[in-house]
Amino acid sequence: MTSYRSLFRTPEFTPLFLASSAQVAAQTMSGLALGTLVYRATDSPLLSALSMFGPSLAQVLGATTLLSAADRLPPRATLTGTALAFAAGTAALAAPPPLWGIFALILVLGLVASLGGGVRWGLLNEILREDGCGKDGYIKDAHIKDGYILGRSVFNMANGVTQVAGFATGGVLIAFLSARGTLLTAAALYATAAVVSRLALTARPPRATGRPSVRETRRTNAALLAARPRRHLFLALWIPNGLIVGCESLYVSYAPDHAGLLFACAALGMLAGDVAVARFVPPRLRPRLGVPLLMLLAAPYVFFALRPGPFLAAGLATLASAGFAASLLQQERLMAVTPPELSGHALGLHSSGMLTMQGVGAALAGATAQLTSPGTAMTVIALASIAVTVSLAPGLRPAPRAASAPRTA
Repeated sequence: MTSYRSLFRTPEFTPLFLASSAQVAAQTMSGLALGTLVYRATDSPLLSALSMFGPSLAQVLGATTLLSAADRLPPRATLTGTALAFAAGTAALAAPPPLWGIFALILVLGLVASLGGGVRWGLLNEILREDGCGKDGYIKDAHIKDGYILGRSVFNMANGVTQVAGFATGGVLIAFLSARGTLLTAAALYATAAVVSRLALTARPPRATGRPSVRETRRTNAALLAARPRRHLFLALWIPNGLIVGCESLYVSYAPDHAGLLFACAALGMLAGDVAVARFVPPRLRPRLGVPLLMLLAAPYVFFALRPGPFLAAGLATLASAGFAASLLQQERLMAVTPPELSGHALGLHSSGMLTMQGVGAALAGATAQLTSPGTAMTVIALASIAVTVSLAPGLRPAPRAASAPRTA
């Protein structure tokens, strides 16, 4: 698979892409509307922020309790069900319930999201799997598996564009329809994603056998993290990414009048990095670029201690965000050392851990900025990201052969 056009000719890729994009738009709009609704009701920036990032932070609970279901449930039915759950939950938030009810719903939706992410990315890997696997299900040569990295880059790019459009649309809808009307619109988008998943995806059997359970989730998590190559990949996917998202969370306080410019340039840099890595970097060079891209992700933020002006800051943000393409390379390697029947669980663990660390990174950056300044906080957090990358670098070197897989019951 060598082109974006070939992706959209692949059966089931397009409906999965459309359903995912609808959900990202709905999530962006509903998060903005809910944060506005909670702030108006409480006048609390903390509660408003928690209402927006609560589902991401709640995913750590899903990662330790529900992820065994990602490979043990039929993908089409599960994606349809999770989209319907979000439609119902978002519509209920528009009521709205009392404050404790809002956060209870946010917790439930975060748990559902942790399962949905594992199912979605596991199905994407299944759809785009090429003839690079041996009899044991492992990829003999990770370099030849271009389908997943190209497909995931399309999702990443679309997510960035959809988030920008979702925030813009959400702001307009809040102004003209109210926050509650925006939540209902988001619920309709979730319902649309459910319809697309149900009608356009093929009914596939689960990738793994056995009953999902909390015990099985924890056992498989431990097995996936037991092998050193996978453990280092997970840490590299979670921590540097989360810390740098913490830097991005300070854009508003760093440049209140130009925060939109910084966010837009960061999205542009991520888009450029994903396209360059997915389309133009030869497979033989990819294993060597993971660590340099993680360094690029953090290094430009070191200069924010000098308080660069908004346009120079935007350039630094663009350059840094190209480093987010490191996650594509790490996911490709993760799939190369993970058996197919655990691909959904592994990708769900990656997604849940990444989103959780992004929330943690935002909290750390905000606390540091409260004690110092936004620019200084960005520098401190960036240096922490560089230190983590340096410590992980020896374990991220390409191995001559895939790591052994965890046994399944």
